[in-house]
Amino acid sequence: MHERKEAENRELAQCYYITARQQLSATSGNADQEKLLLRKVQEAFQAGMDIVQVREKDLPGGRLAEIVEAMQRFPEKRQLKLVVNERLDIAMSCGADGVHLPAEGVPVAAALRKAGKEYLIGVSCHSAKEVARAEAEGASYVLLGPIFKTPSKPSATPRGTELLRECSRTSNVPLFALGGVTRENAAACVSAGAAGVAGIRLFQQEKDLNGLIQYVHSL
Repeated sequence: MHERKEAENRELAQCYYITARQQLSATSGNADQEKLLLRKVQEAFQAGMDIVQVREKDLPGGRLAEIVEAMQRFPEKRQLKLVVNERLDIAMSCGADGVHLPAEGVPVAAALRKAGKEYLIGVSCHSAKEVARAEAEGASYVLLGPIFKTPSKPSATPRGTELLRECSRTSNVPLFALGGVTRENAAACVSAGAAGVAGIRLFQQEKDLNGLIQYVHSL
């Protein structure tokens, strides 16, 4: 993968936004947070965000489905990707592009049997062994982390870009660096073999989202 990044016809490094509506405004009520979430995702697609993962675990299934359907209708989405965290049933019924699974969640093979080989299925991984398993099972991509120290998981030991480098040498599945990724260290992640960078705060709190996405795409 590192060699691919240096190739003349290399793919652009990608941006992967994970939603967390409660961080958009801690003082807003649930209804207001949902409106802010929809607006943020629409802005993300307009700016060229490659993948958006809807990760709103506390929402009832019916309300989550309504939100996913609303995002699918955004004209700004075009060919960009929308995936749903864990809820394969909602992802499929609402026409989302894929589902993202936790490391110990539904097996990739089971999700593929239900959704089909063309469906986008991502997996969270924290080690080279987990990446190898995800690839062997047919995962479309992997969120690998935490790469750096992150306030969302203060007790987790950051693995550093060396984990990215190790996994990119032994695996062909696209790896997204997750955990403490910033504009300043994004280039190091891509240089280590990441197909792109992922995060909540990285994109959700960025004031110049267009500029950040263009910068990552240029890496």
